[in-house]
Amino acid sequence: MEQATIHIKNMVCNRCIKVVKEELEKLGYRVHSIILGEATIQTENKLEFDLINKVLNENGFELIDSRHSRIIEKIKIIVIETIRDMSEGKLEEVSFTDFLQDNLNLSYQYLSTLFSSSEGITIEKFIILQKIEKVKELIVYDELSLSEIAYRLGYSSVQHLSSQFKKITGLTPSHFKSIKNLKRNPLDKII
Repeated sequence: MEQATIHIKNMVCNRCIKVVKEELEKLGYRVHSIILGEATIQTENKLEFDLINKVLNENGFELIDSRHSRIIEKIKIIVIETIRDMSEGKLEEVSFTDFLQDNLNLSYQYLSTLFSSSEGITIEKFIILQKIEKVKELIVYDELSLSEIAYRLGYSSVQHLSSQFKKITGLTPSHFKSIKNLKRNPLDKII
């Protein structure tokens, strides 16, 4: 039995892992391991990439076939997971520059240039957009004060968070909280 690793775009949460695993198993593949952005499968036959990609596309995912695309997807996953951990109080202070360099073993300049040329925005802007989505989520949950949210997500002050929130959403955090039809965006659609 052979093992093959496939790289998958738009996997951003544990439900994504579950869906991808179930879909691959429906196709008759044995999933050896699966993490965000990557699945290792065992098969006795040659992988049917077109069929795998078709099924993944139907579920909002996509096979990644180039090294550059895999790096960009890893950047996104690292940012999303880091912001999630920050908001849950698992991380104190994070330097995304150092964190990305250390995790991907590539210079930040290279990563930044690659990301910007492919995605049309900087890594910094992507981080801000992800943080604002997390702020929206935490505001909706109404379990933390704005001060606690600012602290957990590494903002220097509530004013800094509020200013950035308004710049991105056009609303103040308090106005956002008062709106009945709160609109959050799926993490894989933020760009």
